[in-house]
Amino acid sequence: MASDNIQRSYSIIPCFIFVELVIMAGTVLLAYYFECTSSFGIHIQGFFCNDADLMKPYPGMEESSFIPPLILYCVVAATPTTVIFIGEISMYIMKSTREALIAQEKTILTGECCYLNPLIRRIIRFIGVFAFGLFATDIFVNAGQVVTGNLAPYFLSVCKPNYTGMECRFSHQFISNGNICTGNQVVVERARRSFPSKDASLSVYSAVYVTMYITSTIRTKSSRLAKPVLCLGTLCAAFLTGLNRVSEYRNHCSDVIAGFVLGGTMALFLALCVVNNFKGAHSRPVKRNIEDYRSLPLMTFPRVESPLETLSAQNHSTSMTEVT
Repeated sequence: MASDNIQRSYSIIPCFIFVELVIMAGTVLLAYYFECTSSFGIHIQGFFCNDADLMKPYPGMEESSFIPPLILYCVVAATPTTVIFIGEISMYIMKSTREALIAQEKTILTGECCYLNPLIRRIIRFIGVFAFGLFATDIFVNAGQVVTGNLAPYFLSVCKPNYTGMECRFSHQFISNGNICTGNQVVVERARRSFPSKDASLSVYSAVYVTMYITSTIRTKSSRLAKPVLCLGTLCAAFLTGLNRVSEYRNHCSDVIAGFVLGGTMALFLALCVVNNFKGAHSRPVKRNIEDYRSLPLMTFPRVESPLETLSAQNHSTSMTEVT
């Protein structure tokens, strides 16, 4: 291994263990508390009597959806990870790309025996940032749902409110007491977590992140058609996920749009600011010496042949013919 391609660093491993892993563990732990515990109480929001926007039929449990949460979360987590892993290994196998990658990112020597080549560093960087953003997006979504307590389109169908003693003679009568539901409390609590849509947010985050990676990092001449197809496919799949949530009456249109905005913003922020624009392994421009530019004119214009010059040349050729 050439010495000019090696850079010694004693801080990368301690920083990774004591800073980055601690931040990642805290993010995962906070997401766990939001998802699996009742540590954060949901805001109890009131509603209008017989509100037509909240009386859609109950579509059933989330597992009975056309896109079950388990399958969606597996696809959302596995697709970018697989694309990044295959993309980095494929680019590293190519000779020209590997040489540019090694010239751009040095091999890190930690201590006296541990080498971190550019391939391992880039895979850990891209997948690690993606995992952090996925959990962070989940935290923002859960925080929004807990704080707003927005009601799902099927809320009144599962709430089955007890209007006894309530003045609900008009549909525009607002019921501030949200604890009059007589239905299943678990389903009612789920119906209070509609804004923003979690499925839409996570799917768009994954789609935008992998799109940014493909368009900014993978640059080969043979991928001019494959890249747009992959990017449009992932974006369309995320868009269809949001449409499915609306068509099944599980979220309002505003919930899905807010999820799209949240997930897309998180992915763009991480791609543009955190991983430095997904810098790929591209060949550096060839530097020319100053002497190469001294013989060049400062400005050149296209030469247009004058009609007088053309006529003079023709007369000259005619005179030469007559002499001969």
